[in-house]
Amino acid sequence: MGLGWLLDLMPEPASAHAAAIDETLALVHWLMIVLFVGWGAFFAYVLVRFRRSRNPKADPVGVRGKMSTWAEIGVALVEAVLLIGFSIPLWANRVDLDRFPPAEESTVVRLVAQQFAWNVWYPGEDGVFGESKPELVDETDNPLGLDRTNDEAAKDDLTTINQLHLPVNKPVIVHLSSKDVIHGFNLPNMRIKQDAIPGLRIPLWFVPTKTTEEMRRELGDPEFNYEIACAQLCGNSHYSMRGLMTIHDQAGFEAWLEEQKQLLPQGDDFFGF
Repeated sequence: MGLGWLLDLMPEPASAHAAAIDETLALVHWLMIVLFVGWGAFFAYVLVRFRRSRNPKADPVGVRGKMSTWAEIGVALVEAVLLIGFSIPLWANRVDLDRFPPAEESTVVRLVAQQFAWNVWYPGEDGVFGESKPELVDETDNPLGLDRTNDEAAKDDLTTINQLHLPVNKPVIVHLSSKDVIHGFNLPNMRIKQDAIPGLRIPLWFVPTKTTEEMRRELGDPEFNYEIACAQLCGNSHYSMRGLMTIHDQAGFEAWLEEQKQLLPQGDDFFGF
């Protein structure tokens, strides 16, 4: 949209909807540039046109004309087009549950934020999330309070801290919640940002289009990692609430899942792998 320099300053896009976000952002910045130049020129004009030497006596009525009215109408129309034609449809496509991809065709993850970490929770091989019980929460060994002893669905659930692993080119549905205060789930490269609010489980979705390795090659940075940032000031260690997201090809993701299964608590042979 003519603002390539602006988009070059942003993190490299890596999701299917990122282009639409960037296009809308470029359009909004075009409007801001026009407003900045226009109002700046108008301000300079009135400073000269109505300087004290030419207007020694104040005029309480001021200049009469329709130019200001037409300019305001024009700006309002452009803003309406940006809002109704671009922003609202884009927003609706991200939050309307009827437009979410089917769960059976997606990678479904629960992400539980807390001061100052991201708890990532996968449903395991059975595809069913177990029950989380507050009385079982142990911040060292069981931060999500899973009942792996009595709840069959919880026995194969996989959990990590600050490590989100996903497959490329497959829809991801994240159910976002918080254990304590408001946090901001932010994936800059995916153009995802959503508050995690205590008492609510908020769904969001996206489709990663570039693996971590592809991004490393594209950027020429072997140390690159997708970052999970907290975009809300959530306490005195907010700065440290940083996670990493790894995007694999399908084979790599399945290999990672197998590795995680080996780390599950063993006993009573109830996993059935």
